[in-house]
Amino acid sequence: MVNKSRIAGLYAIADTQYLDDVRLIEAVGEAIAGGARIIQYRDKRHTAEQRTQQTKEIAALCRQRGVLFIVNDDVTLAKETQADGVHLGREDASLVQARAQLGPKVIIGLSCYNELARVETAQAQGADYVAFGRFFPSRTKPRAVPANLDLLREAKKKLRIPVVAIGGITPENGASLIAAGADALAVIEGVFGQADVRAAATRYSRLFEKK
Repeated sequence: MVNKSRIAGLYAIADTQYLDDVRLIEAVGEAIAGGARIIQYRDKRHTAEQRTQQTKEIAALCRQRGVLFIVNDDVTLAKETQADGVHLGREDASLVQARAQLGPKVIIGLSCYNELARVETAQAQGADYVAFGRFFPSRTKPRAVPANLDLLREAKKKLRIPVVAIGGITPENGASLIAAGADALAVIEGVFGQADVRAAATRYSRLFEKK
């Protein structure tokens, strides 16, 4: 059974925008070796068949290495590949629909952007974690709404579920988010856009050792 309380630490998002097909699985392994506790697969460019194959390969690696595996956006893909969970944005399936399809044991995370009012509804409907951001300028999502540290602090007062921070996070600014209440830091380019993925992941992972 998936331990839903394990949403903590470095949450590395393997976005195929930064990873070609040859490098994908190797890079995920390097991120895990560097201390990533959660891996998310995010893809906006492959065919359904390619996405299924890549997801199965990453899921197998994550199971072997004992880390959580989350699929971005696609509830059906998460179910077909027996992922540990799915992450949903505003334009994706509703949390209620996803829970009905996936059952009670699968992790469902929800993007709450900078909307504090959204989190209590998410928790009441059965979300297993919520994500806020962007906290800093982000090349992956340059138009994403900005969030601030006060939002994290207020969310931690209201929630029993983990809080994830995302958006432009670096090893230099990540500590402030953890201090404000972030249980996990979700990072894309800061890990998978770097020449040495393992070293990059290690720098983020060490932030949680100081918590």
